[in-house]
Amino acid sequence: MADIPDELIKLEHSAEEERARLAGLTGDEYDEQCRRWRAAADAVKAAVTAYAEATQASPHEVEQAVEQALRHGQEDPAVE
Repeated sequence: MADIPDELIKLEHSAEEERARLAGLTGDEYDEQCRRWRAAADAVKAAVTAYAEATQASPHEVEQAVEQALRHGQEDPAVE
């Protein structure tokens, strides 16, 4: 797949950060953070869909490429 725009990777990263913030929360705090996570995840999905349509790519393939790009960017280059 062609290069994935940084904006898609940033959106995915933000959604993952919101998901991670759920850890340890309960009750209303959990519910509020869950809403933030869902909003971030919805933004990722919308951006992936728009990019897929613009490039005539499969949304699933774009989503996979974004996730792979995010993981690759988070790897520690000192550890191999």
